Amino acid sequence: MNYCTHCGTSLRRGIPEGDDRPRYICDSCGTIHYQNPKLIAGCIPVWQDRILLCKRAIEPRLGYWTLPAGFMELGETLPDAARREAREEANIEVEIESVYTIFSLPHISQVYVFFRAHMLEERYSAGSETLEARLFREDEIPWNEISFETVYRSLRLFFADRKQGIYTFRMETIAPDPRRMRGD
Repeated sequence: MNYCTHCGTSLRRGIPEGDDRPRYICDSCGTIHYQNPKLIAGCIPVWQDRILLCKRAIEPRLGYWTLPAGFMELGETLPDAARREAREEANIEVEIESVYTIFSLPHISQVYVFFRAHMLEERYSAGSETLEARLFREDEIPWNEISFETVYRSLRLFFADRKQGIYTFRMETIAPDPRRMRGD
């Protein structure tokens, strides 16, 4: 960040009084510019015994499979964002159930929130950011082609919980792992 969004003056980096970390500070108007993590909301859309996945038409991880998810917009709730992303990426309407997984990725300043969801009907198609949308049974999922670690973990947890008949909320931190190639 180079300039204040309030007055246009050059910014300096410093620790504001009473704070504990560097921020962008405008000495002209006194504004402190806070930078916060991005929230990503999505869902695990279920139709009967299958899960809907989307093949990404955009980078990062173009051509890899993912759950419908994306950045929250201002003025949205988490469930609204998850429903919107399901519509945008797979042209589906879902009934949002409970929060299922929350993943903090401090190394890229992102927080992922996935909900369990049920598709309202078996009708779907690729949206503008999707090459293909498809329903998969567990044994059909292309595990080596899953886009992000957050999606991979959510799916693995979901199928394990489904076998037990109990869906447990999970919250984890994901650190970078050079051995993994899923992008987050």
